[in-house]
Parts: sequence; C-alpha cells; structure tokens
Amino acid sequence: MTVMPSLNFSHHLLVAMPAMADSVFSKSLIYVCEHNEQGALGIIVNRPISLTLDDLFAQIQVTLADAEIKSLPVHFGGPVQTDRGFILHDPVGQWQSTLTINDNLGLTTSKDILEAVAAGKGPRNILVTLGYTGWAQGQLEREMADNAWLSIPAAEHILFDLPAEERLATTMGLLGIDYASLSEDAGHA
Repeated sequence: MTVMPSLNFSHHLLVAMPAMADSVFSKSLIYVCEHNEQGALGIIVNRPISLTLDDLFAQIQVTLADAEIKSLPVHFGGPVQTDRGFILHDPVGQWQSTLTINDNLGLTTSKDILEAVAAGKGPRNILVTLGYTGWAQGQLEREMADNAWLSIPAAEHILFDLPAEERLATTMGLLGIDYASLSEDAGHA
C-alpha cells in the first residue's frame, strides 16, 4: 500500500478553477488559515460586500475614530457562520480568540481586537470577513486532486495592500497565468 504524503495548504491562496460549479466559490480567491488532519478553514479575500468597517463598527456599537480605515470593505468570507466576524491580521498579537497562522498572521473572532482597532491600538493590517469556508477531513485534498483549485503560497501584500478586485489577477500573475486563459477541462490548454 502506498502512503500519500501529507499535504498542508495552510498559508496558501486557493484560486477557484473556471469549472467550479458552486456559485459561492466561482472566481474566488481563498486564504487558507488552517489545514490539518481534521480539515481546513479559510476565508474568501476577494468578495467585498456593501458593508464598510464603519458600518460594522456601528452595528457592534463601537466608535471607529480612524478615518483612514472607515471605508474599508467587509468581505464575504464564506458560507459558514455568515453572522460572525473573522479578522485576518498582522501582527498576531494577544487577543481572546485567535488562531495563530504563522509568526505574522492570526485570525481572530473576539470583539477585543475590534475595540483595539477602534482605539488605534490594533494590528496594522486587517481584513474583515463575515463567515468562513470550511472543508471536512480529506475534502480539500480530494478537491485539489479533482483540479477544483490552484494553490500558491500566500503573499501578505496581496491580502493587505491590494484592493479586493486586484487580488485574483495578481495571484494568477504570480503563477504566470491569465485567469481568462484557464480551461474548464483539466489537462487541456
């Protein structure tokens, strides 16, 4: 029996292939925050919604004083727990509920990080989503084997420095591929 090597797509960007049948993920760019033997968790990083950080902070009754980030969009992070906020941030810091991704990045779900951001004492880079994307044990590996996704190690400048509408094309450019040129059929140019 051949043992398959363990794949880990943590801190990778996944690009949905054009044949992606699920409209939730069509043309999505997902940042994988955690991938282990239990499954995977990620957030879609190129789907801003009509809600801004200023709107979100007003909903949770926290005053956001920093005019520079008031207009930043909140993103649709995925179809799981869409009523809950997920904050991808750099640096990791010490928050009540944080998944540490690597030495630089964390994903936090507790309100204390938002209060710190509002007070100007939060992380320097944030990306806020409502909801996340999840995969059950072995599901992401199967989807990768079925050519549902392209994977590339994540580059933080894509997550924090680029507008959402440029993130997919920039990621594809790092692979040397134009998204429009991708075929829907694996193995065909």
